[in-house]
This record gives sequence, structure tokens and C-alpha cells, in this order.
Amino acid sequence: MLEALWDRRALLVSGKGGVGKTTLAASLAVAAARSGRPVLLAEMAPDESGPSPLGALVGAGDTGLRVTQVRPGLRFVRLAASEGHRHFLQDTLHVRWLSDAALRSRALRRFLEAGPALREMGLLYQMLALVRRTRADGRFEYPLSIIDLPSTGHALALATLPRTALALMPGGQIGRSVREGLEFLQDPVRTAVLLTSLPEPLPVSEALMLASELERLGLPLAAAVLNRMPEDPFTPESHAALRRLLATHGPHQGSRALARLERASAAKARLAEGLRVPLLTLPELPVTGIELVERLADTFALSQAGDTAREATP
Repeated sequence: MLEALWDRRALLVSGKGGVGKTTLAASLAVAAARSGRPVLLAEMAPDESGPSPLGALVGAGDTGLRVTQVRPGLRFVRLAASEGHRHFLQDTLHVRWLSDAALRSRALRRFLEAGPALREMGLLYQMLALVRRTRADGRFEYPLSIIDLPSTGHALALATLPRTALALMPGGQIGRSVREGLEFLQDPVRTAVLLTSLPEPLPVSEALMLASELERLGLPLAAAVLNRMPEDPFTPESHAALRRLLATHGPHQGSRALARLERASAAKARLAEGLRVPLLTLPELPVTGIELVERLADTFALSQAGDTAREATP
């Protein structure tokens, strides 16, 4: 499955807050870089001046809005509406000093920051500027971009925005740009959405609702990731025997652990049944931060090796 994802131009990592979406994006980028694929890890920053949770997970530090190399094959950037507005004005006015002068206008900056649609348009335009960037030999500067979306709402807003903008401004530079953005986001050859969830009833319900919205908007959902899946060492027969034992001997701390395992198994089955895409499970690990990112990248490498072995088996 990973080989197919690495062939895309952009992976959009989406999901509700608190499900490990940002850690997943960082781990995917590290795994891609380890496999020899140049990757740009991008964060859509809700607060351009605040700290970067995603950057901290790959050791990027305080890089601002510049594309920065953080390890061989891996670069990091924070996408920001202001940078997208700057790119748009440069492309429209054709002279950089004119665009810089325009952005120094307090009235224009207030206008661009006033409405959510204009903010989303800036983010979309900067994303396009990065994925379109080419080298002198014609190859893409960033053949693979992994983009951590800050929340479910932003993922849907990015897909809804082009339709709204095209209805209002079907022609000109804005119309051409949003049409290109819409085509890129909806193209399953170039773009894939990864939906993140946890093995719990509420996150799975939210993930299934989001999957329906993604389908309605034409965004290509390629896979789902069930994060922090607890290891279950028991067979179904062992589960039944444990339930009988716990019922006989009264409340025990093992009752809660067993219930959690069964809840996680039921959540996984429900998510797999409700989606028509591959489901990848990531283990629950007793580490956090950068160490967790590295360990999960190891898991992706093992998963990829397993897929290769299965493909080679007659």
C-alpha cells in the first residue's frame, strides 16, 4: 500500500483532533525519506506566529515559513495564507516590488485576513506554488508532499472553496488558479487523502462521517489509519474464558483491560466494514514525540517489507 501512496504528488493527512494525525504525517514523511524518496512535509498553520507541533516532531525547530531541510531527503515548511496571497499577487502583478508594496497596505492585509474563504484561498495557492515548482532539468522540486491538515473543517473547506470561488470569479487569474487547485485535489493519480482515527466508538463514527463528506466533495480517500491499536494476545476462545472468569470472581482491573481490547476490535471491524479503502493499523507504543515518530516509521518499513514479500509469493 505504501508504494502506491509514495507515487502520489500529495498526501493529505486528515482527521479529528487528538487522533494522532500530526504524528502520522511526521512518521510517513520520515518513512518516505528513509526509502529514498525526496519529500516535503507541510503543515497548514492555523497560527502563523505560534509554535509548530509538526516541526518539533521532525526536529525542524523554529523555521518560520521557509522551506528547510531537516534530514537527508526530508524538507519541512509551514503553509500560511499570507505566503499564498504573496504568491498570487506576484503572479498577478508580475513585478515583485509591486506585490510587496501591495502587501504593505494595512487595508489590503485586513481585507485578505477578514474572511475564511480568502484565508483558505491563500493556503491553496501556496500549496499549488510548491507542488508546481520545478528544477532546471524540468523535474519537480518536491515530487512528494505530505500535508498535515490542521482539522477536519480545513480539509473540507479546501475542497469547497474552489467551487465557491469559481461561481463568483469563473475567469481571470483567480478562476484559473482555483480550477487548477480543484483538479489537483480531486485527481486520484496525484492526490490521496489519509483518514486517521482511533479504535474507539466516537472517533470511528466521526471518521465514517468525514469519509462520506470526502466522497461527496470528490476528494480521493486512499486509505484509513487506525492509530494506537492495543495489542490483543488472546484468541476468541480465550476472550470467552476470561469473561466467564471475571464474571465469576467479581470486579477486577482485568475487566477494564479486556473491555478495551474488545472495544478496539469492534471499532476496527466497524471502520473496515464502513470504508471501501485499505485499513492500516498502527500499534500503541509506550513512547511520545520524536521517538514515537521514529518507531512508527519503522512500523511502516516493516509493513512495506511485508507487502513486498506477499507480492513475491506465488
